[in-house]
Amino acid sequence: MRTSPALRAAALAATVTVLFPLAGCADGGDKEAADRSTTSPPRAANAATGTPSGLAAQKLTWKKCPAPSQAQGGGKPPSPLPGGVNWECASMKAPLDYAKPDGDTIELALIRAKAVSAKKRIGSLIFNFGGPGGSGVATLPAFGSDYDKLRARYDLVSFDPRGVGNSDGVECETDKQLDARYQEDGTPDDAAEVKAFVQDTKAFAAACEKRSGEQLPFVGTTNAARDMDLMRQVLGDEKLYYFGISYGTELGGVYAHLFPKNVGRSVLDAVVDPNQNAEESSLGQAKGFQLALDNFAKDCADRGDACKLPGSDAEEIEQGISGLLDRLEKKPVQGMGARKLTETQATTGIAAALYSKETWPLLEQGVDEADGGNGALLLALADSLNGRSEDGRYDNSAAAYTAISCADSRERFTLEQTKAKLPEFRDASAVFGNYLGWGLMGCTDWPVKGTWKTPDVSAPGSAPILVIGNTGDPATPYEGAKAMAEELGEGVGVQMTYKGQGHGAYNSGNACVQKAVGGYLLDGKVPAAGTVCG
Repeated sequence: MRTSPALRAAALAATVTVLFPLAGCADGGDKEAADRSTTSPPRAANAATGTPSGLAAQKLTWKKCPAPSQAQGGGKPPSPLPGGVNWECASMKAPLDYAKPDGDTIELALIRAKAVSAKKRIGSLIFNFGGPGGSGVATLPAFGSDYDKLRARYDLVSFDPRGVGNSDGVECETDKQLDARYQEDGTPDDAAEVKAFVQDTKAFAAACEKRSGEQLPFVGTTNAARDMDLMRQVLGDEKLYYFGISYGTELGGVYAHLFPKNVGRSVLDAVVDPNQNAEESSLGQAKGFQLALDNFAKDCADRGDACKLPGSDAEEIEQGISGLLDRLEKKPVQGMGARKLTETQATTGIAAALYSKETWPLLEQGVDEADGGNGALLLALADSLNGRSEDGRYDNSAAAYTAISCADSRERFTLEQTKAKLPEFRDASAVFGNYLGWGLMGCTDWPVKGTWKTPDVSAPGSAPILVIGNTGDPATPYEGAKAMAEELGEGVGVQMTYKGQGHGAYNSGNACVQKAVGGYLLDGKVPAAGTVCG
């Protein structure tokens, strides 16, 4: 079964947010401690003190981009943009540890497509598509045509954040070990399954420490934000022009907090709630994916006999999906090759297809086929989120996701705490609740302490930041946009709403959203707060 480039790109844009708690969100009770953890960066990262070791003066060598590495997801070299414009790639040096600016450096992978008009060019528009763990170098070309209008006045630029892809990518388990890991039961029901789940979590953390232990303390969001400010200077821009999606909104908020005077025109789309703790964030995702599944089932039911799934209404269709998962728990069906479609892999595949309304037909087909004993399509959908290529090799997105998430968050859930929270998760979603509830243990055995309880994104003095929430977003529920706008501060966070389905707003193609975003980024026209696009 072949996974479409669009689906793979969508998965990278919000990858593995359904496997573990959302990054950077933990107990929000100790806000003062969180403030201290983010408002006092080492001197070398402070915008007022210049750049570490003169690295801002480095000259980048831009060359035609090669094919993405396996760590980035593999595939062919990026295709030219409309008009034949080629993508260019380079690497930028940054300090491994900003507290030791004259110490070791790392290489960060960058990609760009030049602006259409050098005369009208504003600067570089830097993208982060989320995860954390998605390769910007691989993802930006996949979405390039969607954002090509913005190239009228910007170089389109993205990068692999530290620990991701070709930017000193974190390494943990082997491909064979990951195959075995994803076949394990992610929603254990008895003592033996719980023991296996706990051992698997410990083994993954141990593998990361063994293979990448020296870099694990330095891969968090605060350092990625410092890297972006260094990038801004290396690219020759007085301000940072930024487009952050999913986790990229958290990164953008942290940047704005650290460097408010350096913020240029910025857009945050599919917004992470900066105030939620790990439990609230994961519970919100359970509700978000359940809402998306409800909408999918209603759409299917409304099509009557054209819908392949059994049931006369949305409730019956969802009962059929739950029944399929129950059967897969007891007896997996044939997937691809020697791999079976398990309950956990089916749940992952369902979640992957809910990221975009365009992939709802794949979800319908996949569930129908799995119900008949053919799990290939749902397994392919799961592979797209897990970062597995058709040849059985994995990118490093899962490893990077965990490393960045656990470097950020201080929260570490015990087995007993996790079990106590499961009933509320099950109430939130019969399909996704158990899955996300058990995911709370993603950082339990991590060898590095986290930085904060919740990220501080307050940014007094920053330029306006456009914050877009999608009412049907499964991965970053709509309420996060309001919270982010409020935390950025009065006169900074400008909230607008898209009444749609899927993860994100701009990439939906909605003309109203794209006009508002283009009006701000290209012409400096800030939309009225509260603008609604349907």
